[in-house]
Amino acid sequence: MERNADLTQGNMKRHMVRLAIPLILGNILQQTYNTIDAFVIGRYASELEFSSVGVASSIMNLMIFAIVGACTGIAIIFSELYGGKQMNTFRTEHFLVLTFGSILTFCISILAVLALMPILHLTQTPPEIMDCTIRYLRIVLIGLPFVFLYNLYNSLLRATGNTSASLYILLVSVFINLGLDLYMVSTLHMGIAGAAWATIFSQAVSAIFSVLLFYIMQPELRCYKKDCRWDKSLIQKTLRLSVVTGIHQTSLYIGKLMVQSAVNTTGTEMIAAYTAATRIEGYANSFGDSGAAATSVMIAQNHGAGKQERVKKGFWDSLILLFSLGIVCSIILYLASPHAVAMILGHTYGLSYQNAVSYLRIIALFYTFCFIGNTFAGYLDGIEKVSIPFIGAAGHIGLRVILSWIFIQDYQLPAVAFATGIGWVLVNLFWSIYRFTFCH
Repeated sequence: MERNADLTQGNMKRHMVRLAIPLILGNILQQTYNTIDAFVIGRYASELEFSSVGVASSIMNLMIFAIVGACTGIAIIFSELYGGKQMNTFRTEHFLVLTFGSILTFCISILAVLALMPILHLTQTPPEIMDCTIRYLRIVLIGLPFVFLYNLYNSLLRATGNTSASLYILLVSVFINLGLDLYMVSTLHMGIAGAAWATIFSQAVSAIFSVLLFYIMQPELRCYKKDCRWDKSLIQKTLRLSVVTGIHQTSLYIGKLMVQSAVNTTGTEMIAAYTAATRIEGYANSFGDSGAAATSVMIAQNHGAGKQERVKKGFWDSLILLFSLGIVCSIILYLASPHAVAMILGHTYGLSYQNAVSYLRIIALFYTFCFIGNTFAGYLDGIEKVSIPFIGAAGHIGLRVILSWIFIQDYQLPAVAFATGIGWVLVNLFWSIYRFTFCH
């Protein structure tokens, strides 16, 4: 298993590929992790429970990606400190984030459980799947503190150039989740509640192993008693970056919830189609998201070390690599969508199957723009311009929501796909203008 990597020296393309490959595999595993519940329930439970998982996942992802987004901002700080060889400050940041982040996540978990009913009414959840959705969410929301710990220590390891450690942890977690899902849903017939308990147990395993692995592999970066201190400037910087990146991810999922609300008005068949399509789309997104994360770490380390020429070169290397990868993913997604949808739904007929395939084939035509956007987002995050990716993403998701609500009744899921693609084109235009006007 790899240890640390100094990204301020050596070939940048090689660094990016080495960073990105474990991240891609990890994101694919994460999508598998997210898809397992839907896959098992789709085969061993009712269609209502399958639709419930789709609605519940949108709400759960809102919470999870707020945490993931906040940890993205924190990872930028850790990467800069590591690149600048400021290890004492690194350890203090570790202590501050662990302490305050754990408390905050626990509070969010409790508040989310209490606010479930208003949230589900707000998202136009059909009455027939309300009880199943609540039953699932009440269980999985308890696991949010485990999600935070996993993502925090994933960020700590990633900042040091080690992106492979979390991959092994996630691999174990996926197998645990799959085994428990099959046992609790198909053998014990616990339905959607069984899938939820399997998820929370596997999250706990991920968190525990992440903490242990970091303390074993990085003893010099542990926070000791002398590092446990209040640092006002560090707190302010952490809040500035993590709040913006957290809101960034949250805004994306609020937008997705609003799109889900539009889909919910069209009936359970369309909900099932959107659930299947977005599960499959998540695999394609894994490649671009991983490229953005690798770009961000590499840029942040060099930015922290004051190596601005390498920062500029890193942007162009990332753009070339992600553009090429985007073309490949677009072709694969277009050709594989009928088979992938059939695997998730378990059949090749009906309105749900047709709409899921149409959605994926249309959105595949725009995927290159998505990947180019990941380069801009990773680069801008890495130089601490985190508000610019947020503004662009908010505009994109806003347009997607408006167009989806206007056209979904007449054109069904293809309307959502076109709205998403048009948003990607426009947000890339905005980021290009900013990058070449203000970043020198």
